[in-house]
Amino acid sequence: MMMIIIMGVSGSGKSTVGAILADALKRPLIEGDSLHPPANIEKMSKGIPLNDDDRLPWLKAIAARIDDARRAGQPVIVACSALKRSYRGILQDGHDDVGFVYLKGTKEQLAARMATRKGHFMPPQLLDSQLATLQEPGPDEPAIAIAIDATADDIVRMTVEKFGAR
Repeated sequence: MMMIIIMGVSGSGKSTVGAILADALKRPLIEGDSLHPPANIEKMSKGIPLNDDDRLPWLKAIAARIDDARRAGQPVIVACSALKRSYRGILQDGHDDVGFVYLKGTKEQLAARMATRKGHFMPPQLLDSQLATLQEPGPDEPAIAIAIDATADDIVRMTVEKFGAR
């Protein structure tokens, strides 16, 4: 049973890929954005970057949902930025049943995607702060990196090859 976290900065396609992957694997999707406290959403909506203290309750809420799924024997897909190694550690919570799919894009690709989004609370001007915060997964982490210029179907296929059969 593998919990799969689709990670990356805003605009990388986490929600889109997460939904397609959840459908393909017949697993529930936990949309990390839906678990942000209202104060975080308000802050980001105003163009103010979140800090570690802002993110901690949010990460703990996502980790709690993953733990609930684990106890229920129901593997899940999670869409969550998981920008830092320490954040991924909170989400893993010492378990070895969590894998990360890092959707990697250039600043230009990400900015272009963000510019076309409608109704999302994350403004494009926060992209720089997200990229500055990002610590790409290391070789010692249970992660794969996939370029965002791959099709969503190809990203799902690569993810299933890496994590889906467990």
